[in-house]
Amino acid sequence: MERIAIAILAALAASCSSAPPKPTPAAVAQLAPTGVLRAAINFGNPVLASRDPATGEPRGVSVDLSRELARRLGVPLEIVPYAAAGRVVEAVKTGAWDVAYVAIDPVRGADMFQSPPYIVIEGSYLVPADSPIRSNAEVDREGVRIVVGKGSAYDLFLSRAIRRAMLVRAPTSPEVVNTMIAQKLEVAAGVRQQLERDARRVPGVRLLGGRFMVIHQAMAVPRGREAGARLVRDFIEEMKASGFVAQALRRHGIEGAAVAPAGDAE
Repeated sequence: MERIAIAILAALAASCSSAPPKPTPAAVAQLAPTGVLRAAINFGNPVLASRDPATGEPRGVSVDLSRELARRLGVPLEIVPYAAAGRVVEAVKTGAWDVAYVAIDPVRGADMFQSPPYIVIEGSYLVPADSPIRSNAEVDREGVRIVVGKGSAYDLFLSRAIRRAMLVRAPTSPEVVNTMIAQKLEVAAGVRQQLERDARRVPGVRLLGGRFMVIHQAMAVPRGREAGARLVRDFIEEMKASGFVAQALRRHGIEGAAVAPAGDAE
């Protein structure tokens, strides 16, 4: 009887402390074909990544996920920096990266596998303080010009959704508000957190309440790497369920972003 009890306790302890399954050789080869995991990090989105103001070191939830994935693969990590999501998407065609962090969009899905989302963030509008526009519903009107970061999730979404207003594209998302001011445009669109920072930096502007879109951020893998994509999918689900993503958001002081539910975006 005592032996049975000990065996049961040992089995329970083993199950509680079980390590994640070891990546298959095929998955490692596809995710790190050069022997290094090259992670495309978009520093244009402050929800995902930023640089330590004192050291310049990269930090953020996408950096933490990249480090953990590289650790599990048993390979070094190389951060491949980008200033805008659109540039990350363009670079997939050149094979410049092995994993990336992008908003889920059907256009982007043509060249890359997209995991289930790991966080959900909001897209918002910012306008000059004296603008007659008071709500998101008033933006899509004749004569209104909306500036977006070229190739960003907002660019892709608004290109499909806007019927009357005109889109103006800034080179990157962090340049959106400066472009609005310089060209005297009516609306800037982007990540709420970035626009909140700009509202504190730039006098004479204000955020509209609410959101015009919900952005599901995913980890991406170039097409043709099916084994790697399966591993990334399982990895993201585990990182959400284990609390890793939630802890990373808290550690980096990110507000306004939420851990995505289990499974694919609806």
